[in-house]
Amino acid sequence: MGLIISLVIGGIVGWLASIFMKTNAQMGLIANVLVGVVGSSLGFWVAGLLGMAPGGILRFVVAVIGAALLIFILQKLGIFKRQS
Repeated sequence: MGLIISLVIGGIVGWLASIFMKTNAQMGLIANVLVGVVGSSLGFWVAGLLGMAPGGILRFVVAVIGAALLIFILQKLGIFKRQS
């Protein structure tokens, strides 16, 4: 059950980050889930490096910021292009 919840929340996080980064039209369900899960991990890793331990709603915010950071990195690598 925990895996299913992680995938659903990862999909939501990836979807919100793709809207924020204007790559939503290029990303499907699987890309949103992958970006959400991997981006969340990246966000919490960066937060740990900064000495932060977010709790509550800040956990969700850090996850979305981490996913947006991952999309930014993928844009620089040419995998996603910014839509106008």
